[in-house]
This record gives sequence, C-alpha cells and structure tokens, in this order.
Amino acid sequence: MEAISKSTLTYLQELMKNNNRDWFAENKETYSKELEKMTQFSDSLLAKLNKHDTIETPNGKKSLYRIYRDVRFSKDKSPYKKHWGGSYKRATDQKRGGYYYHIEPGNKSFIAGGFWSPSKEDLLRIREEIAIDTEELRTIINAKGFIETFGKLEGEQLKTAPKGFPKDHEAIDLLRYKQFIFWRPFTDKEILADNFAEEADKTFKNMRPFFDYFSDVLTTDINGTPL
Repeated sequence: MEAISKSTLTYLQELMKNNNRDWFAENKETYSKELEKMTQFSDSLLAKLNKHDTIETPNGKKSLYRIYRDVRFSKDKSPYKKHWGGSYKRATDQKRGGYYYHIEPGNKSFIAGGFWSPSKEDLLRIREEIAIDTEELRTIINAKGFIETFGKLEGEQLKTAPKGFPKDHEAIDLLRYKQFIFWRPFTDKEILADNFAEEADKTFKNMRPFFDYFSDVLTTDINGTPL
C-alpha cells in the first residue's frame, strides 16, 4: 500500500468528533481495518527506507504508535489520539537519528526526523563539536535540498548560552539548541496521492547528510578518535 486511504482520514475525522470510549467500541471493526491499512503503508515505507539505510525497527506494525492516549498528566482527557503516528530507528549505535511519520486530517500531516531528546552526554558532545567548527553543519542545513525540503532546523532552545559556553560565541545560535529536528508538512491531497510513500521516502533521504554528520560526531571523541 503506497498511499494513505481516504477512509483512514474519514475515520480520524469521525474519531475527532466522537473521542470517547463508547463510540470507539461501537466502531472497533472500522478501527481494526484502518489499523491494518496503516500497517501496510508503514511496511511499504519501511521497505523503501531499508534500500538506502539500515533500520532496526522490524516491521510496520512495530513502527506504529498506539492510538490510545496517556491522559494521566494531561488536562485533555480525550482517550484517543487524532492521528496515526510511527517511527523507525536506525540500526546500531553507529547510526544516530530517527525517522517519524504523522498522518492527521486537516492538512496537518508531516514527515519529520532528527534528535528529539538527546541525552545529556550526547548534547554536550554535539555542543563541543559545534563550538570548535560549524562549517560542515552549516553547509548541511543551508544546502538547497535541505531548505527546500524542511525550511530550517528547528527544536527547543535555551534563552541564553549553555553552561560552559560563552554568550558571545560565534556559533551561539546553534549552541542554544536542546533539540535538533526538522519536518516537512503534507496536505491531505498529497498524502492521498499514489506516490505519497515515494515522497515520504525522498524526504527521509534528505535527512541523511544531517544524520551522517551527527553519527560521526557522536561516535568519536573531541579529537575524532572512534569511541
């Protein structure tokens, strides 16, 4: 299955209007059918991704996140998500970064990737590298293909310099990042197109220069010696 089914969006639209357990139970058969369609789509996307990267996630089913929300610490007690989402993990510690897809009606779908929550140690190593030299990283995020696909590097940032780094550092704009993420939005029409899986895969491919750079940084020490 290369495209998202129109019935998948219709189901999510109905779920948004009826986000309660009674409606969900009454429509459990429809949910199961749409879950299977999303699993097939995810399997298709995974097969494409494995042609140019090595993915640890074994199949589409394992990539999909549960539709049930964790409402324990949320003011919004709606029990179900209003989207389908899933991710693929790159294989081995030598390959860093992750791929994510998000399907939501209302032109809110997107393909994303990057480093959502780097560990304290990884974040320090990244900042150490940025403080020494930003040329390679800036070349990647200023490349025509990156800008045309993702626009710009995004993610949560500190309001000031991180501890141990001067506020007037020439790379302070990059040093403030706590996350390193990027995403490409898609309209409902685009995700329903026959070539959506191909477009999603092309989007993943355009993440590779960033992933390869960060993988090299995070698997070597400050002198470039492999860890």
